[in-house]
Amino acid sequence: MVPESLELGHPDWRKSSRCNTGNCVEVAALTSDTIGIRDNKLPASPILAFSHTEWNDFVSAIKSGSHGL
Repeated sequence: MVPESLELGHPDWRKSSRCNTGNCVEVAALTSDTIGIRDNKLPASPILAFSHTEWNDFVSAIKSGSHGL
């Protein structure tokens, strides 16, 4: 979760171009070193925050198929 002390401003939330249903997650750069993820269908969605390293590791695992799903 995003620490309360983190000033978010107005992040530029993006969702996948493959999201056709509206039930998608959105990703934004929260700060220069923090990536955020939220559920776009929940008005007050919690925001999960990750470092760039954590985010890149996650994306690499998804692309390689080693995410365990």
